[in-house]
Amino acid sequence: MPAPLLFTPITFGDVTLRNRIVVSPMCQYSCEDGFANDWHLVHLGSRAVGGAGAVIMEATAVTAEGRISPGDHGIWKDEHIPMLSRITGFIKAQGAVAGIQLAHAGRKASFSKPWEGDTLIPPSAGGWQNMAPSAVAFHEGDAPPLALSVSQIHDVTQAFVAAAQRAQKAGFQLAEIHAAHGYLINEFLSPLANFREDEYGGSFENRVRILIEVVQAVRKVWPPSLPLWVRISATDWKEGGWTGEDSVRLAMLLKPLGVDLMDCSTGGVVGHVKIPTGPGYQVPYAEQVKQGAGVATGAVGMITEPEQAEAILQKGQADVVLMAREFLRDPYWPLHAAQALGVDMPGPVQYMRAFSKKK
Repeated sequence: MPAPLLFTPITFGDVTLRNRIVVSPMCQYSCEDGFANDWHLVHLGSRAVGGAGAVIMEATAVTAEGRISPGDHGIWKDEHIPMLSRITGFIKAQGAVAGIQLAHAGRKASFSKPWEGDTLIPPSAGGWQNMAPSAVAFHEGDAPPLALSVSQIHDVTQAFVAAAQRAQKAGFQLAEIHAAHGYLINEFLSPLANFREDEYGGSFENRVRILIEVVQAVRKVWPPSLPLWVRISATDWKEGGWTGEDSVRLAMLLKPLGVDLMDCSTGGVVGHVKIPTGPGYQVPYAEQVKQGAGVATGAVGMITEPEQAEAILQKGQADVVLMAREFLRDPYWPLHAAQALGVDMPGPVQYMRAFSKKK
């Protein structure tokens, strides 16, 4: 019998994932001044021990003002690199690819941690001025964000470049640009958040300009041998917003610029939207982008069972599957999935007694 696709290696540039299972970026809100710590080493390292093909670090702010919360991870200064190098070294030693998601929170910045209320923190209370394409707050009643000038947009682009350079120095082998979930780049893409009338607003071509420029600038410093992914919200789930067809158009522009994979999530740019959630509810968008743009895609969203993940790949709906909450429940999901699908995937020798065929 041929090996399940889920456990077939896949290569991007010079980087090969041992399987198609990817740990999706998951914010831990556990940093001070953007510094990773032992929590991140254990959190990410245990998923690498568990057999994932790639482990992507949480949304990592390219500027201090680009953090979602004061507890967010950052890569805006060189001092962040040493601990990151320790983390990437451990991930790679376990046979997984170390990835990082580069992000700017835009108008969703300067919020408290989820378990502390998830509310806007004003500068007077230790927060900072957030920013966006337009001076429209995410939550009605919140202070409006700063509408970025063209010069400030260019500064953000350069911050992504500097962050990518630091990421490479820290040993990351995969970089993902975060253009989803209502954060800054997604805000530019969506007509529900972008009301500009200059070259960064209005038409589709203008609204995608910042992402095009970020990708072009990052690819100049991020080697072609290393994969570059982009996470998008493939639909806003609201009339008048970003659509699956827009996502295909965007992917067709990004592929020749050196984007290796489109990581297709959905939603987040506006609140109070009814989303028809259910197992694999976002997978059709990964399929739409893959088929429409001829680019590799990642499927996300309520993927929990080995047979479900394998079926996504067998049907050609995506090239990899990214999981978040299921990995929080089970750091060793790939090892358990291998057993379920009849794959001989040995666990770490230290855990041999738990994962050997002999019970």
